[in-house]
Amino acid sequence: MSGKSAYSNPVYRTFEVHVLGSSAATPTSLRHTTAQALRFHNKWFLLDCAEGTQMQLRRMKIPMMRIHHIFISHLHGDHYLGLPGLLFSLHLLGRKAALHVYSPPGLREVIEVQFRVSGLVPQFETIFHEVVKGGELVYEDADLAVESLEMEHRIPCFGYLFREKPIERNIRKESISRYSIPVRQMAGIKRGKDLLMPDGKVVPNEEITRCPPRARSYAFCSDTAYTEKFLAQVMGVDLLYHEATFLQDKADIAKEKTHSTTIEAASLAKKAGAGQLMLGHYSARYKDMGLFLKEARQVFPNTILAEEGVVTQVSAFASGT
Repeated sequence: MSGKSAYSNPVYRTFEVHVLGSSAATPTSLRHTTAQALRFHNKWFLLDCAEGTQMQLRRMKIPMMRIHHIFISHLHGDHYLGLPGLLFSLHLLGRKAALHVYSPPGLREVIEVQFRVSGLVPQFETIFHEVVKGGELVYEDADLAVESLEMEHRIPCFGYLFREKPIERNIRKESISRYSIPVRQMAGIKRGKDLLMPDGKVVPNEEITRCPPRARSYAFCSDTAYTEKFLAQVMGVDLLYHEATFLQDKADIAKEKTHSTTIEAASLAKKAGAGQLMLGHYSARYKDMGLFLKEARQVFPNTILAEEGVVTQVSAFASGT
């Protein structure tokens, strides 16, 4: 399930969300609790790790050994209790590569107790990164940057914003031969510089390159009451995942439990000018998820559901479509 991209350029790198769990608080016979696997190009990331996550990873044929970074939103059990089991399994499978775990403070202590009581000495290093405030750059590589988003919940809770870095411009093959573009200028031209000819003539960059597709972004907004404290960070985001634990008629309960409703999630997506909204974290009291879509689409038409086993492409939408 995905929306139509504004671009179809073949240099697009894979950017997709695999929903592993979508239930709030407790698993049901139909839904697991929160976890998502995000694939960006040839890298895999895990967002939250509830009970049953490793089974879902296997069921959906997602390569566990290629996950090197795990982002935990907060320390309520329905978001991290699958992590100890996953770490034990990775050890038994012979993992050697280091694993980075990002979370609010306290998770290291929980995991170390598990290891100590069981007498386990993992074959790989688990590196914990404490997330203590929103707006921080918590991860970065050559192609991707991840920022923390501060949620409004009963305990410290953070979402994560994944931003693709801009792709360099493509030099047209015919331009290379036509202008005999020297190698020393190619790097600059890919970054947008004009071509400087030996006779001093300047050839505009847009005449010799192809425009790359727009960089994309995905915001994972975990448990939160309605808040706009991270709104500025997610303005124009292409795909916004936002919890919607309750339908709008339970707004009072949502506020009491620091969760959100369908209308609140849709309202934030609209204010953010998001390309697409994905709802998730549904209360176990609900069976008909079509009700969630019906309500949210009244405010934000381009809304989809987080459905387990479904892969959603992060596409470059025009803002607010």
